[in-house]
Amino acid sequence: MTLLDEMRDSCVMMDKRTVPDGMGGFTIVWTEGATFDATVIKDNSTEAVVGQQQGMNELFTVVVNKSIALDYHDVFRRLSDGQTFRLTSSTLDSAAPERSTVPIAKATCERWALT
Repeated sequence: MTLLDEMRDSCVMMDKRTVPDGMGGFTIVWTEGATFDATVIKDNSTEAVVGQQQGMNELFTVVVNKSIALDYHDVFRRLSDGQTFRLTSSTLDSAAPERSTVPIAKATCERWALT
C-alpha cells in the first residue's frame, strides 16, 4: 500500500433529482450514487484563510484516480465524516500525463450543504 492509498477516504456521488411535490411544483431529492476513493485536502493558503474570514466557503483539493471523472458542480459526500463537497473545477483539467506512473487527477471543491 502506498502513501497515496493510505490517504484515501471512501466517498459517494450525490445524484440530484426532482420529484413532484403533489401541489403542482417539485422538490429536490439527493440520492447516493456510485462510490469511489478520494483524498480531500483543505486549502490552508493565506488567500484561502483570508477569503474564509471574509465569508467565502472553505476550499479543498480532491485527488482521485484519473479513471474517475469528476466534473464542475458534481456533488459528493465523504463517508468517514458525512461532509459534502461541490466541485468547482474538473478532474479532466488536471490529470497526470498518460506516461505517468502515478495515475491521479485533481480538482478543486468547496464544502457544501445539500438543500
